[in-house]
Order: sequence, then C-alpha cells, then structure tokens
Amino acid sequence: MTAPSRPPLKSITDTPSSRQHADQAPARMAVGEPRGVAEGVPIAVRSDPQTGDGRYPVAWLHISAPRGAVPTATSKCLCGRDRSAVGKTRVLALITDHEAHRDECPLRTPQEGRTAA
Repeated sequence: MTAPSRPPLKSITDTPSSRQHADQAPARMAVGEPRGVAEGVPIAVRSDPQTGDGRYPVAWLHISAPRGAVPTATSKCLCGRDRSAVGKTRVLALITDHEAHRDECPLRTPQEGRTAA
C-alpha cells in the first residue's frame, strides 16, 4: 500500500546552488533636513567657545623607560629635527639636547634682529 501524495501547502522556492551577492541599496541623497530633528534645534557644529592663548606645541620629547628594560627616547620638532637615543646615558644626553634646542629652534625664536652666522 502506498501513501497518498500530499498537495503542496505553500509554494517553496528552490534554494540556489551557488553563492549570490545581495543587491546594493540605492544611494540616498543628502538633501534637506535630517530626519528625527525637531524644529528650532541647531544641528550645525558650533565653534569651541574656549579660545586658546596663542600657544601651540612645536617640539615633543617622548621617553619610554619600562621597569627592567632599556630606556629609549625620541625628540621631534616641527623645524625638522628628529633624533632618538637608546640607553640611559644617551637618553639623558638627548634630554639635555632637547632642552637646549628650545633656545636654538628657528620656529621658537624670531629671526628678525638675529645676526647671520
């Protein structure tokens, strides 16, 4: 005795045998107000009300001295100076040299009135 065949209950789609890429969503145009923003709420980024005092970094001294390891240091300046040192005595010498560079750096000292070397 054979079982009666069942009628299909729902249409079942065939499973593809290979991989297929999903369709890309169409690019959205950035026109008009963003959604979800209430009226009267400013959305533009405002400037920082804290004004600087005119100072900005020119030279950096980075020292790395992990416990039980050899210390290293780098001294960099916007004028193009880039030096590094490995070992305790050389790192200490680089620190002294970095401090001396503050007085000699052409970016920190005005060139007017300086005599040519």
